[in-house]
Amino acid sequence: MTTSAAPTHVTAVGAPGMPGVVAAANALVAGDKGLLAIDESIPTCNKRFARLGIAPTEHNRRAYRELIVATPGLAESISGVILYDETFRQDTAAGVPFRTVLADAGILAGIKADLGAKPMAAHPGEKVTEGLDGLRERLAEYAGLGARFAKWRAVFTIGETLPSRGCVQANAHALARYAALCQEADLVPIVEPEVLMAGEHTLTRCGEVTEDVLREVFSQLHAQGVLLEGILLKTNMVLPGLTCPIQPALEAVAEATICCPRRAVPAAVAGIVFLSGGQSGDLATARLNAINAAGRPPLPWPVAFSYGRAIQQPALSIWDGRHTNAGRAQHAIAQRAKANRDARRGEYAHTGILDHT
Repeated sequence: MTTSAAPTHVTAVGAPGMPGVVAAANALVAGDKGLLAIDESIPTCNKRFARLGIAPTEHNRRAYRELIVATPGLAESISGVILYDETFRQDTAAGVPFRTVLADAGILAGIKADLGAKPMAAHPGEKVTEGLDGLRERLAEYAGLGARFAKWRAVFTIGETLPSRGCVQANAHALARYAALCQEADLVPIVEPEVLMAGEHTLTRCGEVTEDVLREVFSQLHAQGVLLEGILLKTNMVLPGLTCPIQPALEAVAEATICCPRRAVPAAVAGIVFLSGGQSGDLATARLNAINAAGRPPLPWPVAFSYGRAIQQPALSIWDGRHTNAGRAQHAIAQRAKANRDARRGEYAHTGILDHT
């Protein structure tokens, strides 16, 4: 059993007006569970379908998402599912809204609230996430339809002179304004600053950038009056670039990854959920397991997962657009989700050679 994450996260005392947000934030990281992200945009989902020869249609997207949300036993390992706007409004073939299927299983429904990362003016090679205009009204609608949390992603590229201070500050400010609006709407904000894996940068360089980004994000959250007990931080593991010639062992990644939030993330935060960021499913799980392995000093927050492709990919390949494959695909989803629950406990045992590509 893991000793690196606090076994019980104490609900904040003095969280006036937001007991529901704090309770939901704690529920999302309770019971050694984690989050499943199925919030790919329509173009992204269509591209993944096209690579496998699956027709990129609304019918197929709906069928695939139904397969996921209706997976038997999903609630044993998954506490919340992040949905895209299209998916949030879709129903099963029997006419039951997906969000109702999740609620009936005891899983909280969340929504991707941002409108995507766009090229940042006067900052070549960098992006800023948009979607603040009209966000208050969108969040109120989602909350009225049953959403319990939301997610906003900002991305940072590591380069010789990147990320720039302007990019870090602009995205951190947007994340903080989004988080404040979420809490106003009684939704848990998942705050997602992601330092991307692309590039040749070293493990050390990724750690430096990640720590700098996190410090700015929490400075902006404080400035906007966001209640930290009512948020989750979704962030990248500290990793070398995909084309870096040195790919360190699991233990080195775990130590570097833990170091950043210890230095930059306040203990009041309800929990940290790491993203997979393009890692293979086995590798993302093995690294999460190393982070939660026994033998380290306890961490002040629960450390969980919020994985998309790292849980979905085997199932998508198995399903292949065919209804007859749905059962086997659901089994693959349940198995990958369970592996990550085991990793939260520090009890995941990987077999074979881990794919670092």
